[in-house]
Amino acid sequence: METAPIDRPNPPTPTGGETMRSIVQDHYGADPEAVLRLAQVPRPTIGDDEVLVRVAAASVDMGTWHVMTGMPYAMRLAGFGVRSPKAVNPGRSLAGTVEAVGKNVTGFAPGDEVYGTTDGSFAEYARVAPDRLAPKPANLSFEQAAAVPISAGTALQAVRKANVQPGQKVLVLGASGGVGTFAVQIAKTFGAEVTGVSSTTKVDLVRALGADHVIDYTREDVIVDGHHYDVILDIGGNRPLSRLRRALTPHGTLVIVGGETGGRWLGGFDRSLRAVLISPLVGQTLGMLASTENAADLNILRELIESGQVTPAIDRTYPLSETTAAIRYVSEHHARGKVVITV
Repeated sequence: METAPIDRPNPPTPTGGETMRSIVQDHYGADPEAVLRLAQVPRPTIGDDEVLVRVAAASVDMGTWHVMTGMPYAMRLAGFGVRSPKAVNPGRSLAGTVEAVGKNVTGFAPGDEVYGTTDGSFAEYARVAPDRLAPKPANLSFEQAAAVPISAGTALQAVRKANVQPGQKVLVLGASGGVGTFAVQIAKTFGAEVTGVSSTTKVDLVRALGADHVIDYTREDVIVDGHHYDVILDIGGNRPLSRLRRALTPHGTLVIVGGETGGRWLGGFDRSLRAVLISPLVGQTLGMLASTENAADLNILRELIESGQVTPAIDRTYPLSETTAAIRYVSEHHARGKVVITV
């Protein structure tokens, strides 16, 4: 799962009768059509330390589905709301134009093109903390830029946590997904020899991203005796730790990014905890990623994107009115790269 709990502001208050279109969620549930609705709601007002962004595009990831469903239950206890969601809109990543800034905000001005993360990006306007916002990469459209913040930020932090070095062999499990498509490219910028794992219909995408080798897991076993990797980035997978360790070098590193076992209480998080507990007892480094959202990483990603080293892979786009269809498409694991909502 790509989403980490954060402090959530109070709901926006009306101002001068101004309203906007927004996706609204009142309760948890697995059926997007039953849980989400498009409504006319008050436009957000900003505080002295906030930025109001006119949203041009937002993106969907598996974290969106987890926020919508409140699954696994552990995330509710972690701050997302026990009985009902604290966030009335599950959108997180956005790209758009600064509409207004609070009096204490520096570095941003109305008219600036920006991208970042917030609570409630599936809407025409969103209020954003400046430390979760950065200038939009100049060579990307708003749709492309909206695909970056959560997924590319998670990929960057995973590669960094694994301490990937030039010449190392890196295996990316889930290489065709939102985080995986960025992880392949970012690991390459660190000088690694990258092997990406995907299904048959997505092999061409992973190869186009620059992977040195691609494994179709529907046709061959990913874990092959005698073939070892210095780093494994397991993105949303569910393979047993014992099998992953077999594929690592004696002093290799495993970083687990989320997990999709479907468990109602931990949803795969138990595997991550076991990795952390086992790590001190073995020669390999086994860990999990708890990603954060910050402007510093957005600026690093902007440099990588503007230099041509990283490019978002967009599968398809949906209008705001079809957000439920976009979430269903991602939750059913059809996406080749990122799915974007245009506003």
